[in-house]
Amino acid sequence: MTRPITLFTGQWADLPLEEVARLASGWGYDGLELACWGDHLDPWRWDEPGYVEGKLELLDRYGLKVWAISNHLKGQAVCDDPIDQRHQDIVGSRVWGDGDAEGVRQRAAEEMKNTARLARKLGVDTVIGFTGSAIWKYVAMFPPVSQDAIDAGYQDFADRWNPILDVFDEVGVRFAHEVHPSEIAYDYWTTVRTLEAIGHREAFGLNWDPSHMVWQDLDPIGFLWDFKDRIYHVDCKDTRKRMNNGRNGRLGSHLAWADPRRGWDFISTGHGDVPWEDAFRMLNQIGYEGPISVEWEDAGMDRLMGAPEALEFVRRLAFDAPDAAFDSAFSSAE
Repeated sequence: MTRPITLFTGQWADLPLEEVARLASGWGYDGLELACWGDHLDPWRWDEPGYVEGKLELLDRYGLKVWAISNHLKGQAVCDDPIDQRHQDIVGSRVWGDGDAEGVRQRAAEEMKNTARLARKLGVDTVIGFTGSAIWKYVAMFPPVSQDAIDAGYQDFADRWNPILDVFDEVGVRFAHEVHPSEIAYDYWTTVRTLEAIGHREAFGLNWDPSHMVWQDLDPIGFLWDFKDRIYHVDCKDTRKRMNNGRNGRLGSHLAWADPRRGWDFISTGHGDVPWEDAFRMLNQIGYEGPISVEWEDAGMDRLMGAPEALEFVRRLAFDAPDAAFDSAFSSAE
């Protein structure tokens, strides 16, 4: 079950898609996890004659395929509170409109529905993304927040995402939520609560990205095992912690990426603290057969060096499970 290795284009959307395809093909990637920003994909054009065909032809020209697409930026705006300048910077003019917060949320929800339709037309059955959260602002818990307010946040998520997931079900596509701080599911127990909030419906699963678990001191391997029926997609991104000097904190101290005073940083795959060999062994155990997507983020390394190096690292470790147990040969002994 050799799994394809893809490159997530989100951090490359400043480049034309054709340039990213040329680079990824030259490095040896099997395909691209296409982001719905830049010129890479536009969900509002999902039914435009020739649009999808043109994207597929471009990929084919470079010997690449697509198994999943991503729309983190617009998904973030579906539930977020507050909606502010940060969102205006990422959602684009169509979704931002006049900036009215509820209008932004509604238009972001419509884009997520169109993303499902676009995925189906591309022949893709998985969309990765964020959900946003009305209650992430309460994570520090002071001033004190009531349980009713937390419950209302999960209800808000269910109310806003169930209609989106209805469209996903309608077209036969799944949503893979990236468990990530600032989202409705950002650690182990919030993932449990999120799945409960929508009745464990199958249209909603998880994108496993261990980089967000490592700095929270979560076990990314145990997470794979416990949520094995919900692992719909895998992103490879790494994190290195620097919290053993008594000064660097887990919350980042409002410091820029790669600042040595930070307690942790995203770092090129294979250079951090993610236990990758254990991860790939567990992916074999749970029977994950989907793509392995390199999400390249490292403020201290040039991406033109990091992306091909990450591919080499992942290809070396992403071995298949054996066809038979190592001790099966003993039964044939004379």
